[in-house]
Amino acid sequence: VAHRHNLRVLYHEKPFKGVNGSGKHCNWAVATDRGENLLDPTVRPETNFRFLVFLLAVLRALQEHAPLLRAAISSSSNEHRLGAQEAPPAIISAFLGDQLNEVLDAIDEDRPLKNFSVPQFQTIKVGGTVLDVKVAGLPHIARDLTDRNRTSPFAFTGNKFEFRAVGSKQSPSFPVTVLNCAVTAAITEIVADLRAQMGSKPAPSDDDTLAVIRKYIRLTRPVRFEGDNYSDAWVAEAARRGLPNIRTAPEAFTYLLKDKHLAMLTTDTGIFSHGELMSRYHILNERYAKDVIIEAETLKTIVGQQILPAALEYRKSLAESAAALKAVGVEAAPEVQVLNELAPLVVALQAEHTKLAAAVQKLIDHESDDSNKHAQAACDSVAPAIAATRDAADALEIAVADKYWPLPKYTELLLTI
Repeated sequence: VAHRHNLRVLYHEKPFKGVNGSGKHCNWAVATDRGENLLDPTVRPETNFRFLVFLLAVLRALQEHAPLLRAAISSSSNEHRLGAQEAPPAIISAFLGDQLNEVLDAIDEDRPLKNFSVPQFQTIKVGGTVLDVKVAGLPHIARDLTDRNRTSPFAFTGNKFEFRAVGSKQSPSFPVTVLNCAVTAAITEIVADLRAQMGSKPAPSDDDTLAVIRKYIRLTRPVRFEGDNYSDAWVAEAARRGLPNIRTAPEAFTYLLKDKHLAMLTTDTGIFSHGELMSRYHILNERYAKDVIIEAETLKTIVGQQILPAALEYRKSLAESAAALKAVGVEAAPEVQVLNELAPLVVALQAEHTKLAAAVQKLIDHESDDSNKHAQAACDSVAPAIAATRDAADALEIAVADKYWPLPKYTELLLTI
C-alpha cells in the first residue's frame, strides 16, 4: 500500500523525537480445546471461579516474571519509546478497571459487591454499561468499562489482556511465548495450592476454591495499578510495592539467566532448552550492541559529512558578509549577532561529534567476550553520546538557514511533506 502511494513504511519504534512512536498491542487470552475463553468474566464474575482462577494466574505471572516480559520486548529502538509519554513504561503492572477490582476486593474482604449501576442489581456486568444517546430510533450503545487507562502496559479489555509494550518491528512470538510460560507456571502453582487445600476430597469445595482465590488476590495486589503509569509518583509507589523498574535492555536481558526465571523457562515448563535460551540471550545482547554501533556510525557520518560542513559554510558566509559590509561602512550588527549565536553551536556539535567518535571506537576496540557487558557498555557510553550529538545537531538545525541545511528539517518532514 505504501509503495502504491510512493511512500515508505518506517518500522522503527521511534523515528521522530518528540512525536509518538509505533508499537504493537498484543491481545492475549487463553481458551479450552473446545474454544471456551477462560478469561470471559460472564455476567457474574464474582461467582465464576474458573475465570477468577485464570485471571489471578495471569496476575501472578506478571508478579513473578515481569522482568522476563520486560526482556522479551527490549531492543535498542524500543528503548526510545518505552515510557516516552505515549508508550507503556518499563514497570510492568496490570490494569483491571473498577469493576473487576471491586469483585476481587469484595471477595478478599468477604463483603457484598458495591453497586455500579441500578441499585437492585447485585452483580457487575464487566462488559460495560449502556450509553443513552438521547436519539429516538437509535439502539443503545454498550460502553466497555474495563479499559479506561491507556498508560497501562498490560490491561484487561473485556475478555482478554492487551500487552502494549511490544515493539513495532518486533515479532510478537517471543513475548507471547514468555507470557505463556509465565502463566503456565502460575497455573501450576495455583493448582498445587488447590490440591493441598482440598486434601483427600475428590473435588474442591467452593470454600476450598475461595480460600485459594483469596490467597492469590492478596498475593497479586501489588501488581494491580489503576493510576497514571507515567507519573513519578507511580515510580515511587512501585518501588514501595517491590515491583522491578528495569530501565535498560541490557539490564533486562540479564534476567533471562537468573535462577528463578531460567528454571521456569527450561526445567519447569520445558518450553526452552538451556542451550536455546543461552543462544537467545547472546543474540539479544549482540544485536543491541550492533544496533547502537550502527546508529552511532551513521550519525557520525551524517554530522561529519553533511551537517558540520553546512554549518561551517553558513558561518563562513556570515563572516564574509559582515566583513564586506564593514569594509564599505555599512552596519553589520545583524550578521554579527547571528554569527555570534551560531559559532558556539558549531563548536558544541564539533565537540560532541568528537566524543561520539571516541566512544564508538573505544567500544569496538575493547569488545568484551561477555555479550551482556558489551551491550551494557554500548548503553552506558555510546547511547548517551548519540543523544548528546543529536541535541547539538538539533540546535544547529534551528540556527542554520534553510538554504545551507543539507537534510529535510523537522518542520518539512512533519508539516509540509
